[in-house]
Amino acid sequence: MPEDPSASLVLVSTAGPVTTVSLNRPAKRNALCVELLSQLVAAVAAAEQDKSQRILILRGEGPAFCAGLDLVEAAVPERAHRSGELIAQCLRALSATPLVTIAAVHGAAIAGGAGLMTACDIAVAAQGTQIGYPETRRGLVAALVMTFLRRQLRERDARELLLTGDLIDSARALAIGLVNREVPAGELMTVAQAYADTVLRGGPEAVANTKRLFAELWPRPVLADLDRAQAFHLEARQSSEAAEGIAAYREKRPPNWLAGQG
Repeated sequence: MPEDPSASLVLVSTAGPVTTVSLNRPAKRNALCVELLSQLVAAVAAAEQDKSQRILILRGEGPAFCAGLDLVEAAVPERAHRSGELIAQCLRALSATPLVTIAAVHGAAIAGGAGLMTACDIAVAAQGTQIGYPETRRGLVAALVMTFLRRQLRERDARELLLTGDLIDSARALAIGLVNREVPAGELMTVAQAYADTVLRGGPEAVANTKRLFAELWPRPVLADLDRAQAFHLEARQSSEAAEGIAAYREKRPPNWLAGQG
């Protein structure tokens, strides 16, 4: 059953010019459902419209930052397409906002959850965090996050992550440049706040324009690549492989990739 759209699946707090946005679906490891994604898009927009705010820290309540797409909801056709659109909107919002975005990740950042982290300007990971993009094992394509990975990682590392679907730990993520810092779990928010304090030493317009220029200096803008990637993402979501991969995950069995083929 869809969750109550009025439920607070995203918590927002402010301290001076810093907004902290917390994913608040801990019983589901902050899995990305339509309601949570809608509230996250709204939270980023509200922080951006508040001219007193300069930094947005994204974190997760409970044992994990975000376990990725809600695969129960993804099996419901009338909601699957909407969640795919909203994931793209979230990545656009985090990437394009003039606010400096800092991901503070712990426990696990998987698939769409790792995508949220990757769309942020700075990422701090607690030691032992598991990070990865296992979309191919569900018959899906990590098209949206590829937009960011191809800018942030060596191509060999990006190909390894996306083609194998293997999870890596925070130490490996640091070594390949997927996160900026790896810290003890108890220091995660302290280090995220320290990054915020350092950014705040710069001029507001200079920082915002620096972020905007990063996007514009690539041969194609990030938002243009996201538009192109969204078509791949939605096509994969509607495929027979996605239906089998999601069903296999829910039924705790290996997928039969030959199912449905002539």
